[in-house]
Amino acid sequence: MENLRGAVFMTFSMLAFAIEDVLIKTLGARIPIGQILSVIGAGAAIAFVVWFIAKGQPVFVAAHLNGRVWARGFFEVIGTMLFLTALMQLDVTMLSAIIQATPLVVAMGGAIFLGQTVGWKRWTAILVGFVGVLIIIRPGLDGVSVATLLGIGGMLGLAGRDLATRAINVPISGAHLSLHAFLLLIPAGLVLCWLNGQPIVVMSMSDSATLAGCIAVALVAYLSIVAATRAGDAAFISMFRYTRMLFALFLGVVFLNERPDTMTLIGVGIVIAAGLFTFIREARARRTSQAVPEPL
Repeated sequence: MENLRGAVFMTFSMLAFAIEDVLIKTLGARIPIGQILSVIGAGAAIAFVVWFIAKGQPVFVAAHLNGRVWARGFFEVIGTMLFLTALMQLDVTMLSAIIQATPLVVAMGGAIFLGQTVGWKRWTAILVGFVGVLIIIRPGLDGVSVATLLGIGGMLGLAGRDLATRAINVPISGAHLSLHAFLLLIPAGLVLCWLNGQPIVVMSMSDSATLAGCIAVALVAYLSIVAATRAGDAAFISMFRYTRMLFALFLGVVFLNERPDTMTLIGVGIVIAAGLFTFIREARARRTSQAVPEPL
């Protein structure tokens, strides 16, 4: 029952993230993407501060000064900036397909940087998954487009965030980690406006309402994913992250008139299959290690 509850929350959070992507892409036609990033960061940060005060909890904790927490925030900012920049140039479906490789990169990074054990079957799944990514982006004689490289960079940044999260060795709640990341997004968005040469614009009432909706959707997605990770088997529930691709495909076709081709869908299928296999092998490895008693 706990697994079912966690799966429902994870699926709902993926739907919320897909909706947020579509809303941001729609707003990006009229508002600088850096401005959107800063406003979302500020709005979400204010919501967390109010929540901490209402709960009688400290807004800032000592762990916020930890170097690994800052490393996580750095990867979060870089990944988000590259992801949103690519979102303005790529189809939502295409970018979501690239992002599906994040768990594979995390598994590989865990073996290389964190000393986690990865057997040959999981290494094979990771390599097969990367073949799926190549099918999606299809680098030809002219190379890969800048927009696609930005999407890949965003995926690597988000994978680095997940690896940095695993490496944090001080007690800090997920809410405080998120507050830290949202605060960093405020100056990051302003820097992105400067890099793109885009001045801050005055938003219309309708765009302001849509952006407020983005903030609300982002918070709902966050709360849902936190609820998901607190229920049931983590490896089983994490597999439902791939529902984001299905939601992105549906929303892209219906609201943005996107038409992904057959090769893209084949590549997505390969990446998702490889990721699911990796999750399943990780869950089995974890159960096996927990079942073996410590030697006397």
